[in-house]
This record gives sequence, structure tokens and C-alpha cells, in this order.
Amino acid sequence: MCLSARLRSIFTGVALAAAVLAVPACGDGPRPASPPSPAPPLESVAAQFERTPLERELDGTIEAVNQGTVSAQTSGRVTEILFDVNDFVPAGAVIMRLRATEQRTNLAQAQAALREAQAREAEAQTRFRRINDMYERKVVPKATLDEATANRDAAVARLVAAGAAVESAHEGVAYTEIHAPYAGVVTKRHVEVGETVRPGTPLMSGLSLQFLRVTVDVPQSIVERVRRIRKAAVYVSGRRIEATRLTVFPIAAAPSNTFRARLDLPENAADLYPGMFVKVGFVVGEIDRLLVPQASLIERSEVTGVYVVDPGNRTSLRQVRTGHRFGDRIEILAGLASGERVAVDPVAAMKQLKPAALVAGSAR
Repeated sequence: MCLSARLRSIFTGVALAAAVLAVPACGDGPRPASPPSPAPPLESVAAQFERTPLERELDGTIEAVNQGTVSAQTSGRVTEILFDVNDFVPAGAVIMRLRATEQRTNLAQAQAALREAQAREAEAQTRFRRINDMYERKVVPKATLDEATANRDAAVARLVAAGAAVESAHEGVAYTEIHAPYAGVVTKRHVEVGETVRPGTPLMSGLSLQFLRVTVDVPQSIVERVRRIRKAAVYVSGRRIEATRLTVFPIAAAPSNTFRARLDLPENAADLYPGMFVKVGFVVGEIDRLLVPQASLIERSEVTGVYVVDPGNRTSLRQVRTGHRFGDRIEILAGLASGERVAVDPVAAMKQLKPAALVAGSAR
């Protein structure tokens, strides 16, 4: 009986130990991975060929429409220079002042002469009226009336001349303050404070960045198509800027047999300055190009790519080579085929691609 009881006790302890060991094994062991939930479909568009302008690219130079040099219109000594090179000058602002002592003296003399002419004219008018009244009463002869009439007309003429002299003197004083003809940037200063200038002396040069244009020499081989289509664009820093107006000169340059063309750019075109070289694309026909939305591109260092979405809603990054932009779309030169769909939002595509990569890594 003791042996039997002892065996039962041993078997009971072994069973309890096995049960205790089995519990953590069930609770902490690896659980079967649940299948990942399907990702929501990405918004995508199909890359497709579209009819776009065929362009011939040439080199052009940017220049300002409004540029020139302000010169002195009166004599005097420079007393104040208010702007220097690279300063922005508002339209109508005073950029320089000249000593105006002589001009103000001339104005005072002209004003005094005007007051004298006014008095002489009033006296002549009064005398004329008095002589005319006496002539009507046959008190004075016709010769006296003619003399009074001549004196009155001469006084009126002297009054007009005195008024014109005052206006001229005012202009002379105004010329001692040189104003900017338009808003722009100072490019060169020709005089210093203390110098004496005379009419025609260059004072300051400047240009306006508000209105710019591009000049380019067009070969004779395409000038007729350029004249007929009259469409062109400027390419600078990855941007395409449509010309608002295209003018082709009617004669060719003798040494090169090229025709000068002038393209007016939109007002206040950003990041463009006179003297810059740019590429100018003249439309000479049409061609099919593979286009995708500009927003679908992703750029990492020197790599440009798009997220391609296959029919199973799987996403992959594809490196592409791009061309010109057309509005909110961009040309794809290599790396993508017509009909393939690209993700419109590359950020959302990247977020969806990361969980898939993590799941694949954990499965390995």
C-alpha cells in the first residue's frame, strides 16, 4: 500500500509539472501571422501620348524693354545723389538734385516781369475804353482810337509773353530735380556730387525689370514657319514661359543671313534679368509626346521617378527621364510606356509601399 500510494504521488507530481510547463508554452509561443489587410486603391492616371507643339530651340538673350540714360536738361552743379547702382527706384522719384540758384533767380525775374505786364495791360485796357467812349462822342479823332487800340493789343501780347516766360522759368527750376521716368534699377551712375553739368550731360542709367523681352537670331531655313505660326516659349531653370508677342524683323542680317526675332515676356517674369542667355523654342509643327502630371514626379538627389501602379494595385518606383513641361504636365522621354498608370500622389504611394516592404522582410 505504501508503494502504491508513493507511485500515485509521483505520477500526480509529474502530471502537474507537465501542465505547468505546458501553460507558458501555449501563452508565449509564436502565433500565426494574420494576413495583411488589402491596401486601398491609389488614385492613378494613365500615361498617354498627346499632340503637342514641335519646337526648334535656339539661344536668345534677355533684355529690358524700358532702359536708358537720364541726361541733364539745364546747367548746374550736382548737390545731391539719392540713389546708387543696384538701387530700386520708384517711378517719379527724385534721383538727383542740382544747384538751383540761377534758375530760381530767373523765375523771380520772370514773375516780376509778369506783374509789370499785367499792370501795363490793365492800364492799356482802361485807356482804350476811355478813348473808345470819347471817339463815339466824336471828341477825339480816329487816329487817337487806333493808337489806343494798338497799345492795348501790344500790352496783351506782352502779358502773354511774360506768362510764357514764367512757365519756362518754372521748368528751369523743375529741371534741377531729376526724376525717374519709370520704376527700375540703377545700372550706372555717370556723375559725382560737386560736378558741374550742362544740358545733355548723362547723369544716371537704369532699366525696368517689369517688362522684359528676348532677342534671338532665327535661321533662314525656319523663318517662314516661325512667321506663319507665331508661337514661341522661353525655357529657363526648368520652366516654360510662353511669349506674349512674337515679332520677326523684315530683313536678314548680312553676315549670317539670319532674321532677328523679338519675344515679349509676361509682366514681372520671376528670376529673369537682362543679359541672361536662355533657350527659346519656336513652334514649327506638332508632335506626339508621352505626358504625365507634374505632381506625380518624385525627385531624390539626382534620380527622378514615378510610382507605377499595376493592375493588382501593387506599387513600384520607376526611374524616368523627363523632357519639357506643358502646363501642369511633363514629358517622359524614357522609363515609362504608354498606358502604364502612375500614382497621382507620390507621398501616398510611398506610404503604401513601406508596409509592403516590411511584411516581405518579416516573411523572410
